[in-house]
Amino acid sequence: MSVRIDHLTTSGTFSLDGGTWDVDNNVWIVGDDTEAIVIDAAHDADAIRAALGGRTLRAIVCTHAHNDHIDAAPALAEATGAPILLHEDDLPLWKQTHPDRTPDGTLTDGQEISVAGTTLTVLHTPGHAPGAVCLHSASLATVFTGDTLFQGGPGATGRSFSHFPTIIDSIRDRLLTLPAETAVRTGHGDPTTIGAEAPHLADWISRGH
Repeated sequence: MSVRIDHLTTSGTFSLDGGTWDVDNNVWIVGDDTEAIVIDAAHDADAIRAALGGRTLRAIVCTHAHNDHIDAAPALAEATGAPILLHEDDLPLWKQTHPDRTPDGTLTDGQEISVAGTTLTVLHTPGHAPGAVCLHSASLATVFTGDTLFQGGPGATGRSFSHFPTIIDSIRDRLLTLPAETAVRTGHGDPTTIGAEAPHLADWISRGH
């Protein structure tokens, strides 16, 4: 059985610094017909379980701990027995949403997560959030970027726990060094490629997102 990437869009709200906004989130499922991991359990645990279709869930991987990316993680973990994995630098954000439930394990830079015969490497890419990570699969020619890199530019850095120069460093040093053909599967919106985004680095810096 070959590994595949399934995509689910869920809807809910994002809340931080006293504001709340309606959002649509991308949930990515990487696996085969028997096992999978979920990248960002957003908003709707039941919908994610339905998309899994009875496969064994090996892990719930959080690209960062903004509430819209983790709000369904505890319910999905309880239903499936899968561990929740998060970079420890995002624990302060996590506790804003789930003060009584801690993640089950930590993500570290260079860590490898294996599922269905493929390996995803954790890249620590702070900036949008201190513990933001991306997940790169060379065999799938894909990087899952959460809210670090989108079609058209970096993730937002105008709220608490974020920092624009740091996200630019993360994108330049950790993402734009990947092969140009690498598909960028984002936390919101449409996918892009590393090659499509790389030429715009200087413009992003000058605009000071």
